[in-house]
Amino acid sequence: MNEAVNDGANGSAANGAGKAGTEEDRAPMSFAVRIFVYFVGVHIIAAFLFGLFYLGGAK
Repeated sequence: MNEAVNDGANGSAANGAGKAGTEEDRAPMSFAVRIFVYFVGVHIIAAFLFGLFYLGGAK
């Protein structure tokens, strides 16, 4: 009987339970920010090195 009530409530009860399950699977926000900063930093360093080689090879 509880299942029938949860299914008929526009899925709000099911969404709450589903949200808790997906939040456990996600990485912490600080970890995601750190990965983003590393990703951007590595690309900046790669662009700098590319620029050095590009300018060093110009005649």
